[in-house]
Amino acid sequence: MKLAETRSLVTGAGRGLGRALALALAKAGSTVVAVARCAQDLDDVVAEIRAAGGRAFAVAADVGDKNAIFPIAGEAAALAGPIDILVNDASTLGPTPLPLLFDTECEDFERVLQINLLGPFRLTKVLAGAMALRGRGVVVNISSDAAVEPYPRWGAYGASKAALDHLGRVWAAELEGSGVRVLSVDPGEMDTQMHADAIPDADRSTLADPTQVAARIVAMIGDAVRAPSGARLVAPSWEGTP
Repeated sequence: MKLAETRSLVTGAGRGLGRALALALAKAGSTVVAVARCAQDLDDVVAEIRAAGGRAFAVAADVGDKNAIFPIAGEAAALAGPIDILVNDASTLGPTPLPLLFDTECEDFERVLQINLLGPFRLTKVLAGAMALRGRGVVVNISSDAAVEPYPRWGAYGASKAALDHLGRVWAAELEGSGVRVLSVDPGEMDTQMHADAIPDADRSTLADPTQVAARIVAMIGDAVRAPSGARLVAPSWEGTP
């Protein structure tokens, strides 16, 4: 997919990888609708994109709120036009320090699933049908190595990402032949606030810059051959970009 003149919706776009992805997609020529809960963070991202000559809009909303999904999609379409690229980046760890499963409250587990799993499901359900009618589109679900590795204390987050991976594979199977690709991407360990919240004593010098990870993910979006629908990709292993 050529990214110039596309329209992208990026959740979790206020900071971290989501912010980097919004900036990278705009740099590649896509009009970006940035979604996050904090309006000030979004205003800063949109201002940076526009200062660089790109097009961007902000939608302050919580993807974990079922009642926010149709308003997000409707406002995005009104501001930017039909969405071609959906990046489901918004995520929560749940309470930190991360608890053992025995100590995880059911309500906290439910909140993690609402944001990390049901939010992407609902947005994909709303947006991917129109993509299929137009015969093109990409849905990117941001996953984690915690989806495949059973790390102690990462139970709620890891379970949500494992389910998100499989959800993406099912979407890919059901959308086969429609022109819509669905990808799961493990971004690797990055120097973000989320990582600091989870592992406060981590050596930041060993962590990837979200800007470089975003460049790899944008390359995946544009490369249907190396990043086919249904694939689970690991950003640090992607070659050919910074």
